[in-house]
Amino acid sequence: MSSNKSGRRKFLQDATKASGLMLFAPMAGKFKSIQSTEKKKELVIPPGKIKFAVISINHPHIYGMTDAIKRGGGELVAVYAKEADLLAAFSKAYPEAKLAKNENEILEDNSIQLVLSSGIPDERAPLGIRVMQHGKDYLTDKPGIITLQQLAQVKKVQKETKRIYSIMYSERLENKGTEKASQLVKAGAIGNVIQTINLAPHRISNKFGTSGLAVRPDWFWDKKRYGGILTDIGSHQFDQYLHFTNTTEATVLMSQVGNVHFPEAPLFEDFGDVMLSGNGGVGYIRVDWFTPNGLDSWGDGRLTILGTDGYIEVRKNIDILSGKKGGNQLYLVNQKETLHMDCNNEALPFGPLFVDDVLNRTETAMSQAHCFLATELALIAQKKAKVLNLKK
Repeated sequence: MSSNKSGRRKFLQDATKASGLMLFAPMAGKFKSIQSTEKKKELVIPPGKIKFAVISINHPHIYGMTDAIKRGGGELVAVYAKEADLLAAFSKAYPEAKLAKNENEILEDNSIQLVLSSGIPDERAPLGIRVMQHGKDYLTDKPGIITLQQLAQVKKVQKETKRIYSIMYSERLENKGTEKASQLVKAGAIGNVIQTINLAPHRISNKFGTSGLAVRPDWFWDKKRYGGILTDIGSHQFDQYLHFTNTTEATVLMSQVGNVHFPEAPLFEDFGDVMLSGNGGVGYIRVDWFTPNGLDSWGDGRLTILGTDGYIEVRKNIDILSGKKGGNQLYLVNQKETLHMDCNNEALPFGPLFVDDVLNRTETAMSQAHCFLATELALIAQKKAKVLNLKK
């Protein structure tokens, strides 16, 4: 019996290699595997640099956002949410936050400099406008804006008030493997970047960590509330495309969306992809809600960056090739070497940089133009997308 199992295991391993599942990563035994940094790095600044509050917590991304600002020296002083169950969970995690009676109690508190939100997507931009009009900066979960009309209004108020309107593109800003890729690209490790390829599968019922929703609320299924799949998930990918190609002007060449598997939810989209061309490089994006239950993660997110002298692939959340290593795995191939890096010791600089921007009125964490352009491209792609009609 054990002999049969051993033979079956070898057959599956050989079949996996032959099938091309290892296409993007170097073959085992042919490359050097290291930690990207030997000692774990931590960028944690004592609280008190700024005071911040949270309004609306309809998505658990608010926990990662809050932690990032706390790492940067932000002091969480207040929270407001309509939903008692969501508020109770947040208060348990952050007991230091005073429970505000309403939104205005936070907006009219002159000691609060920054407001965070992960409200229902169609409510995020209107809240951000109110925040800026009250003289405060704003950091929202993605999608931070879900229509071109909202974008025009946000840009107008941001220009008038000179406040920061920022969107947490966490697949870059809060992923250690992607942060290491940023360092390597900036250092010239793969030459000039030509193209990015972003594959971003997600799982409908997410039981992994605190970043997703185990049970999806009604608004999740309604495109009018979340903006569509390219506006929602896709906003992350447009951010990465602009960042790694250093693009400041871009055109959506092709986009398509579809609901191919959820006929019971006609206002939902489960698949989308996009082709981009810009003054810094080209890009391809694919997003979907088809992560299978057999994967031990909410999604096998991957970023491939092609340069003139090599390429980088980041396995963001899980690495099915190396098994136990988990996410934040980076593969680098250039003219000198083939290298695998475990990036879990890297520090995440966004929080400290963003807090400094709030204090100093700078744009070190992310420029306002970049933030808006990433969202604008997602909205344009969503608006012009061809609707898939698969006959199966």
